[in-house]
Amino acid sequence: MSHAPAPVARWVRERRSVRRFRPDDVPSPAEVMSLLEAATWAPSSHNRQPWRFAVLLDTKKRILAEAMGLRLRADRLADGANAVEVEADANRSYARLTQSPAIILVCLTLEEMDRYPDERRAAAERLMAVQSVAMAGQTLMLAAHAAGWGSCWMCAPLFAPDEVRLALGLPDSWDPQGAILLGRSLSQQAVRPRRPVNEVVRWG
Repeated sequence: MSHAPAPVARWVRERRSVRRFRPDDVPSPAEVMSLLEAATWAPSSHNRQPWRFAVLLDTKKRILAEAMGLRLRADRLADGANAVEVEADANRSYARLTQSPAIILVCLTLEEMDRYPDERRAAAERLMAVQSVAMAGQTLMLAAHAAGWGSCWMCAPLFAPDEVRLALGLPDSWDPQGAILLGRSLSQQAVRPRRPVNEVVRWG
């Protein structure tokens, strides 16, 4: 007897990374808070819940995009990249961020994580916090999909953490990890291929 897939399994398969959104359909504060509440139920190391979220709308989206654009330009030009190509990349990044109806900046904090005197364990503890924050981000995006919203995780804030913190006035302890773009998808998203599971699994 065949059975329909459970909702969570279906959402995992159906979720897509959305980069183009309907400009006039912005999630309400109550809808955003519902998604954030779901994100806080993600598992975390020691149950320390090291995630922090900044919700960005309107002017704040532009401030974020401008700060990240300045860092992108400086880095690429220092690499010796072509100035015209660099400007095109910066403009694409700015458009992607500002055209998203809402952005949820996902950060981590180590304030409540364990402290170790040696680099090896300190690095492992920080990585545990990174993994916890990533799980919160995935939970948020699955909750968004279940509620009919499209989303996309952008890792670009990792390349400009100081600029992002300064531009948005975030606490020094907040370490930007990713920007989740959020809105209604403008079009149907194509199915991207996945490796067969037997290629990525080893038993025993």
